[in-house]
Amino acid sequence: MLVGAAGATLAEGKAPVKIGWSAWSDAEFVTKLAAKLIKDELGREVELVQTDVAPLYQGVGRGDLDLMMMAWLPETHADYFAKVKDKVTTLGTVYDGARLGWVVPAYVPEDAIASIEDLKKNDVKEKLKGRVEGIDPGAGLTRLSEQAVKDYGLDGYKLQISSEAGMLTTVDRAIRKEEWFVATSWSPHWMFGKYKLRYIDDPKGALGKAEHVDVIARKDFDKDNPDVAAFLSRMKLPIADLEAAMFNAQETSYEKAVDKYIADHPDQIKAWLAKEDG
Repeated sequence: MLVGAAGATLAEGKAPVKIGWSAWSDAEFVTKLAAKLIKDELGREVELVQTDVAPLYQGVGRGDLDLMMMAWLPETHADYFAKVKDKVTTLGTVYDGARLGWVVPAYVPEDAIASIEDLKKNDVKEKLKGRVEGIDPGAGLTRLSEQAVKDYGLDGYKLQISSEAGMLTTVDRAIRKEEWFVATSWSPHWMFGKYKLRYIDDPKGALGKAEHVDVIARKDFDKDNPDVAAFLSRMKLPIADLEAAMFNAQETSYEKAVDKYIADHPDQIKAWLAKEDG
């Protein structure tokens, strides 16, 4: 452990750092990773508060929560953020390249399917059986995908409304048989840690653009907790590392995946903590 006895003593008597999170796999991993490092390396207690997205923003805006690590911006959470932007501080971006889109398995040749436009080809439509594998009916991704079918004029295609679990079962079965499919997806997701998949181009921008996921804190959190704020401002994960860790968490547990990530990325962790050797 890098924190010395003096550091632990200085932190005594301070209130726990209250971090809010929603039960999304990426949010759970980065929140639990940050919590462990704040406790073990900065000597601060942490309280994790799980709730829905809207109450998260309200809680940080009111100061009931110290921070959250899952602000999807500039578009996905734009409405929530607009209501609290004058009452919060952005500490940094925890990962870039979050996005919604449609994916195909890597064994489908790019000259066959590189773009949603390519789904119009008769031979491609036949191989895909005129299906786009979807998720829950209420998901934003489902609404956008239904619109994409119309925007691209994908006559003869049907978006299969299902669930995340249903979509993943279909993907798993198809990959075992090396069958072609196109599925609605998003990053980060642990499926990219398990399977070789690629997004296809969306030239019309029907499914939105790449997002960044930020850490936002209550006003003055950085003044009250400069060491924690500085650490969080430096904490940034490459999305491929995050997806591999999320897959590991699915296979084991979030706690074990956090421990493995810390053990496997010593230089990255040291840079986040800005600790010197010795």
